[in-house]
Amino acid sequence: MPLSEHEQRLLEEMERNLYQNDADFVATVSGRRGKPNYRLIVIGALLAVAGVAALVAGVIVQQPLIGVVGFGLMLGGVLMVLSPGRAPADASSAAAPGAAPRKPARASWMDTMTERWERRQDERGE
Repeated sequence: MPLSEHEQRLLEEMERNLYQNDADFVATVSGRRGKPNYRLIVIGALLAVAGVAALVAGVIVQQPLIGVVGFGLMLGGVLMVLSPGRAPADASSAAAPGAAPRKPARASWMDTMTERWERRQDERGE
């Protein structure tokens, strides 16, 4: 069922507001995490295929241990394939040798939400 013209305008307005007000959320959800590591993808796919083969072999020879190892290989391979790519290296974030380690630039999700809530409450109170 297609959206009416009014509903489409409302949806577009909501999307614009989301992109303007919640840039952190959009960046997190968009899935852009950097350049994919093709070597890990290939190795993970090969591990997953080997895991499936070991799982089937364990069932055929009726050895549960081989099946469990195969499942572990398969799971590890899939996790390796689905792991996020590495974020691009930022020259400004590189620490000088001998410098104290810096705190992460991003606050936790809960801290961010708490700050936004407090900011909105302050805006309403004024």
